[in-house]
Amino acid sequence: MPNLSIKNVPDAIVEKLRERAARNHRSLQGELMELVCRVANESSTREEPGERTRAIPLQAHRGGTKTIEKIAAEHRARWKEPFTQGPFAVDMIRADRDAR
Repeated sequence: MPNLSIKNVPDAIVEKLRERAARNHRSLQGELMELVCRVANESSTREEPGERTRAIPLQAHRGGTKTIEKIAAEHRARWKEPFTQGPFAVDMIRADRDAR
């Protein structure tokens, strides 16, 4: 894959990007990749009417980049009904703790 480089970025902008990356639980590089992919996908959908464009796929999320809300929404989409059988998490934790 090609690399991109941006020179002479003002310190204030770099600091804002670092803060944004921290809020999203990403590295600065990961946050920049997310922003670039999002903008590239937005611009590819604004082409001439009738002209078919293919959006650039976003890279798969690396560990630790999903919010609790996003994970919960994925689980609700995957399992429509709540679990009614199986052990409770607290029982599994107690059994593991007591086994030590």
